[in-house]
Amino acid sequence: MPINLYVDPNEALAKGAIRFCDIPVCRYSLTIEHEKQIYTTREFIRIYHDMMMIREFETMLSDLKEKGEYYGVKYKLNAPIHLCMGEEAVAVGEAYCMEPKDILLGTHRNHGTTIAKGLAAIEKLSENELIGIMRNYLDGEILEPVASAAGSDITVKDLATDYLLYGELCEIFGKRTGFNRGLGGSTHAFFKPFGVYPNNAIAAGSVGFAVGAALYKKNRGENGFVAVNIGDGALGAGAVWEAMNMACMDQIREIWNKDGGLPLLFTIVNNHYAIHDQPMGETMGFKKAARIGAGITPDQMHAERVDGTDPMAVIDAIARKKELLEREEGPALLELVAYRLSTHTLGKKADDRAKAEIADWKDHDPIKLYREKLLRARIATEADLHTIDLSITRRLTTICKLAADMKISPRLTPEEAEALTFVGDISKAPLISDKPDVLIPQEKCSRIATISAKSRYGFDENGDPIAKSMRYNIKDAIFESIFSRFYTDSSFIAFGESQRSGNINGVFDDMAEAIPYHRFFNTPIAESAIVSSAIGYAMCGGRVVIEIMYADLLAHAGDEIINQLAKWRTMSGGTLKLPVLIRVSVGKNEGAQLSSDLSSLMAGVPGLKVIYPVTPYDMKGMLSTALNCGDPILLFENESIYDIGECFRESGVPTEEYTLPLGSADVKKEGSDITILSIGTALYRALEAATILEERYAISAEIIDARSLVPFDYETLLTSVRKTGKLVIVGDSNERGSIMRDIASNVTEFAFDELDAPPVVVGARNLIVPPYEMTKSHFPQAETILDAIHQKILPLKNYTPATKFTSTEKIRRAKEGI
Repeated sequence: MPINLYVDPNEALAKGAIRFCDIPVCRYSLTIEHEKQIYTTREFIRIYHDMMMIREFETMLSDLKEKGEYYGVKYKLNAPIHLCMGEEAVAVGEAYCMEPKDILLGTHRNHGTTIAKGLAAIEKLSENELIGIMRNYLDGEILEPVASAAGSDITVKDLATDYLLYGELCEIFGKRTGFNRGLGGSTHAFFKPFGVYPNNAIAAGSVGFAVGAALYKKNRGENGFVAVNIGDGALGAGAVWEAMNMACMDQIREIWNKDGGLPLLFTIVNNHYAIHDQPMGETMGFKKAARIGAGITPDQMHAERVDGTDPMAVIDAIARKKELLEREEGPALLELVAYRLSTHTLGKKADDRAKAEIADWKDHDPIKLYREKLLRARIATEADLHTIDLSITRRLTTICKLAADMKISPRLTPEEAEALTFVGDISKAPLISDKPDVLIPQEKCSRIATISAKSRYGFDENGDPIAKSMRYNIKDAIFESIFSRFYTDSSFIAFGESQRSGNINGVFDDMAEAIPYHRFFNTPIAESAIVSSAIGYAMCGGRVVIEIMYADLLAHAGDEIINQLAKWRTMSGGTLKLPVLIRVSVGKNEGAQLSSDLSSLMAGVPGLKVIYPVTPYDMKGMLSTALNCGDPILLFENESIYDIGECFRESGVPTEEYTLPLGSADVKKEGSDITILSIGTALYRALEAATILEERYAISAEIIDARSLVPFDYETLLTSVRKTGKLVIVGDSNERGSIMRDIASNVTEFAFDELDAPPVVVGARNLIVPPYEMTKSHFPQAETILDAIHQKILPLKNYTPATKFTSTEKIRRAKEGI
C-alpha cells in the first residue's frame, strides 16, 4: 500500500511563523464558599483522611527504617524507601477524579498514589465488587489474615481498607501476602483490580506503559482514561520524549478509523528535585515543566501548571483534563507543583538543601494547609480531625503487626518464586473473544494468493532448487503465522518502524491491504517507546508483535527489554501475562552498527525466551507456538536467509497452522563421529563442513539445530554427544561471554565421562563486525569449523588450518582484550 500523505514542497517551504498560546500557571481561584457548593462535608473530610493515611503510612515506614519500631511493633525494614511526604495533595486529588476502571501508573515514589487510588476505588466500588476482588485475587491469600484479625463486625469498606494497606505493606516487606507476592517491593508495588498498574524504580520506566495502556483502551473501546505520573527529574530521559511523541502521533487522529486521540494524561509531579539535583535552574532548561507540551503538539498537549499543594486545585485540573480526554482530544499534560519534604531515599546520604528552604516549604505542607482550611471554614473541629488521626494510627499499628509476623505473613520460597518466571502456553484461554477488526477476508489478501502459488519445498522432483520467486521462504512463514493471528484474536496488534510498507525486507508486504491502521501501524524511530508501549498493551490483556529493525538497535531499548519486559512477570508475583513478541533481524551487510548477532546477549537475560529458527518449517511452527505463549519472546531472524526455501522436510511446509515446542532442538543430519550444534544461520555453514568431513575425511558429523536458546534442549544434544563423544558449537555471536560458552561448560559437566575432548566453541571474533567484504573472516565459515576440529578435537589428514585455535593463541588474544 503506497504512502498516502503527499508532501507539498510549497507548503513545506512557505514563509511564516510558528505561534504558541499561553500555558496557564496556578490559575485555580475558587474560595472555600464556592468549594462548599461543589463538595459535601463528607467529601472534604474524606480528602483529609486520605492525605493523612498516606502521611502516617510513610511515617510508619520511616520509623521502621530508621528506628526499627512503630508503636511497639518491631521490624527491620531493609527495602529502599522513597517517601512522598509533601506530595499527598497530588496523590489524593488525582485519585479523587479516577474511577476503578481508570489506570494509574507511577514512579518509585508511589506509596501515596497507590494508597490514594486504592482508597478512591474502595469508595466507588460496591460491597459485592470489593468482596469479589478480595476473595479472588491470589485465591484470597491476602484477605485471610486481614479478615481473621478484623473479626465479624467490620464493614466491607473498612475490611477493604485494611486489605489495601496490608497488601501494600506486605509487598514492601517482601512477603508472599503482598500484592505481588513480595517480588515487586516498595518501588514496584501495584494492584490491578483497583486500577493501580505497575510503578517503576527506573525514572520514566512506566511512561511508555501508559501509551500502550491508552492504546488498548482506545482499540478495545473501553471507557476510562490512563494517567501516568512522571517526576520532573525524569524529563531528561529519552523514554519520556519517545513516549509523548508516540502517544501524539498524527495518524491516531487523522488516519485511523478510530476518531480522536489517546485517552492519556501525562502528569509531571514537580517536587523540585531529581535525587539531589535540581532540574530547574541546574540540570535542565525548561524552567517550568509544563512548557514541554508546546514541543510535542500544536495544541501544546493542553498543558497547565497547577498548585500541587492544594488538593482542590488538583481535583479541578484533573477533572477538566478528564473531560477533555472523554471528548477524545487527548493526550494532555499537567505539571503539578509540590515539594518533597523528605530526602531522596531513606538510609542513603541526605541531600544538602538549605534549612530555610525546607522551613518555608513546611509552611506550604499540603496537610497543614488543608487542615487549617477545614478548621477555618468550620467543616471540621480539632476533635474531629484528632479522631481521624488516631483511628489511622491504630489501624496502621494493627496492619503493621500483621505484616511483620513471619507466621501470618511469610515469604515465598526460592522454588515458588522460580515457578513464577514464565506462564507458558495460554492458547486454551483466548485473550479476547469478539470479532477481529479487519478490512477484507483473509483469502482476499494478495500476499496469500502469491504464497499459495509457491512450492512449499525448496527442490523439485529432480532435486533441483526451485526458482527463488516460486519457493515458499522464511518471509512467507513469518507472514502466514502473524497474518492469521489478526483473524483469530481481536486484541492482537503489530507495530514498528515502516511496517505498513512491508518493512525494509518485505516481510509484511501487502498486509496493510487487509489490516486496519489501529491494529497494524508505523511508529516513530523510537525503540524505547515501541517496546514499552507493547508492554503496557500486553499488561492490559492484549497480544503484541513488534519489530526492532536490527539486533544492534536492541540497545536503544535496553532498559525496556532488560529491566521491564524481562522482569515484570516475576515482579508482579505471577499476576501479569506479557504476550509480547519482538521480531529482530540480524543484518547481512549493514556494517558494524547493524550486523551484530546479539542472540547470546539476550539469552543471558533472565525472564526472556529467545528463539532462532532458520528454516521455513521451523519458523512457522515455532512462531505459531510463540503466538500462543503468555511470555516475552525475542524472535531472531537473519537477512541473509529470508529468501531461503525449505531444505529438510520433503513434504514441505504445511499450509495449515501447526506448532513446534520452544526448547526443542532438531537433528538436521544424523552422524556418528562428531556432533556439531549450530545456532542461527550457522546451520548452513555447519552442513557445508559436514559434507567436507564426509567426502574428504570419512568423518560422519551429526548436525543439531538449536532453534531455541531459552528454553534450551539439552536432552537432544546430550544424546548425540554421548554417541559421538565430540562436540563443536558454532554460532555468529561473539565467542566471549556467549551462550555457546555456557552450553560447552554445561555439556562438560553433564557428559564429562563420555567426552573424548572438551567441547569447542566457534563463534564470531571478539571484534566489531567489519564491512561486508570482510565478514567471512569475522563469522564462522565451514573452513573455520574444520580448523577448530583439526586443532582441538580430531586432527585431519594433510589439513592446514587458516585460523589458529591453539590455547597459546587464545591466551594471547585474551591478553589483548580480543
